[in-house]
Amino acid sequence: MRAGPGKVHHRVDPHRVDPHRAATAESLAPAAEFDEISFMRIFLVTDAWEPQVNGVVRTLSRVIDECRGLGHEVEVVAPTDGFKTVPLITYPEIRLAVNARAKVEERFLAFAPDAVHIATEGTLGIAMRSICIKHRFPFSTSYHTRFPEYVTARLPIPLWAGYAYMRWFHRPSGRMLVATPSMRDELVAKRFTNIEAWSRGVDTDMFDPAKRGLDGGMFADLPRPIMLSVGRVAVEKNLEEFLKLDLPGTKVLVGDGPQREELAEKYPDAHFAGPRFGEELARYFADSDVFVFPSLTDTFGLVILEAMAAGTPVAAFPAPGPKDIIPGSKAGAININLRTAIEEALAMDRADCRAYAERFSWRACAEEFVRNLQQLPPLERRRFWKRLRLIRLFRRKKTKIVAGAEQGVRD
Repeated sequence: MRAGPGKVHHRVDPHRVDPHRAATAESLAPAAEFDEISFMRIFLVTDAWEPQVNGVVRTLSRVIDECRGLGHEVEVVAPTDGFKTVPLITYPEIRLAVNARAKVEERFLAFAPDAVHIATEGTLGIAMRSICIKHRFPFSTSYHTRFPEYVTARLPIPLWAGYAYMRWFHRPSGRMLVATPSMRDELVAKRFTNIEAWSRGVDTDMFDPAKRGLDGGMFADLPRPIMLSVGRVAVEKNLEEFLKLDLPGTKVLVGDGPQREELAEKYPDAHFAGPRFGEELARYFADSDVFVFPSLTDTFGLVILEAMAAGTPVAAFPAPGPKDIIPGSKAGAININLRTAIEEALAMDRADCRAYAERFSWRACAEEFVRNLQQLPPLERRRFWKRLRLIRLFRRKKTKIVAGAEQGVRD
């Protein structure tokens, strides 16, 4: 059912960073001012969805839950919705829907949304993009991963070609949402337009310092300090820069991926724990002494906030994501020398890590998402759907008349 006419308060960030202002931890955290936005029907299209386990899926899932909690109605279109799919080359966990445009358009017209958001640049995203352009319906997009770098790392495709595709995809978007101000600045330099920073949240109930040391802890038999990394074990995560460091203690990697067997054989002293989820993963975070994030290609790094929420300081390179979240936080260190960053992070107060993570809520993330959606003005929107209904009614009547005439000829 369509949501009622009531209003819901949403946060407005008075520190919204302009493209010429340096990104800081202060500017990234959600603010506490409010404006009013009506309840909406949101049509969200994504090529990345459950059962995939990654930061994009976790972000979208939590934002959708929060949007529904705020009273918005959200229709999600994903590859698991009965479409025929094929595996993405070199990343088989991601399934791409094929020949889906007609079904996606049918759902769009039936749902009659107030706003459309295209979350990914895959086949479903392309289909929805063309539908919006066909009907002249405004839409927003988001830039979750450095897709051109991922492709270049895996296939003989030049970086410029990847960015040319991404510019083409996002150009018609009324607003392209990116995870951090520094990522926005980087994309502006690459001639992207209509960009807004959209921060992330963290589940501070799930990831909690109180879980540290329960039942003797997760690493009772491993030498300290425990240096944890969580994520896909793949070339784009730059894990070898972490694994090759000669450091006291134990390196623990949580996750799976195409490089797992290769790296486990090459670095036998590291502990490859495989995928971990829910409470068990939260305990891995809490029982670690430092969280190491060596990636240079992520646009945010949701696991950074999850580690901080568990009270574990973070060490990373000064790449987009870490350099937006960590400086000034007292919750981690960034350095071009990862060893130095790890040593500095190990000396930090775990209470400061938790305090900083508590500033990032999923509710604020969802409110910011809703505020950035692109809509037709209410009067124009009513006219749009009324006109479209009349066109569809006329076409159905015309089809019946033609079918009746053909039947009469046969009779």
